Amino acid sequence: MDELEQNLANWGGSLFPNIPVGGLLSRNAVAYKWKSLYRVWMLRELAFWREHDLMVQSYALHQQGHGLGARILLRSGFETLATLIYVNLLMQQVLDGKLSFQVFGEKTTLLLLGSRNNDRMPDAVSILTILGKCDKRYPGLMKNYENLSESAHPNYEGLMGGYSTTNYDEYETTFSNRWMELHGERHPQAMMLCMETFHYEYDAVWPGLIEQLEIWVEANDAELEATKDDPLPS
Repeated sequence: MDELEQNLANWGGSLFPNIPVGGLLSRNAVAYKWKSLYRVWMLRELAFWREHDLMVQSYALHQQGHGLGARILLRSGFETLATLIYVNLLMQQVLDGKLSFQVFGEKTTLLLLGSRNNDRMPDAVSILTILGKCDKRYPGLMKNYENLSESAHPNYEGLMGGYSTTNYDEYETTFSNRWMELHGERHPQAMMLCMETFHYEYDAVWPGLIEQLEIWVEANDAELEATKDDPLPS
């Protein structure tokens, strides 16, 4: 079992089976009467379930020599990583006084319930917007995503680059599936980068932020109650 496979197995054994609301209220009854804190827990654990699922499938396709599918799934993995980073950035902004708690609640709702094809749901936040904010924290994140996106789309790399070679002397184009040739060797490294960053945000950054946010909400509960029905800041 290589390192990637071992990490994926460890992740699979660490997935939360549920989030009991009673347990959160026991943890801090004042903080968890506010639904946005519950949504933060939901976003964290749903992102972990999705990230694990995507990485397992990307790894399996890579092992089977299906390079394009492996890259497309990894691209989704970077989107999921960015969502977790963004949640952590939002919590930090509240703690720093740069984001109102009301707007924070609205943003967590959009992240959890946003949709592009369901009129009953609010509009989803653009993943490119999220990636752009996360790139400031991890320079190069957007570039990695853009490189994977070039493979996902039927443009030059997705068509000619992935399936043909040209002999300019003979004026001949030869077709073949080149994805593993082009990217197979580097794919495990890209997976590890995504997974290690996700693990850091999930296991090192998020726990400290949620504890600070609980304390902050409890300390500001009276003001939050008094202003909860105010219009959202423009």
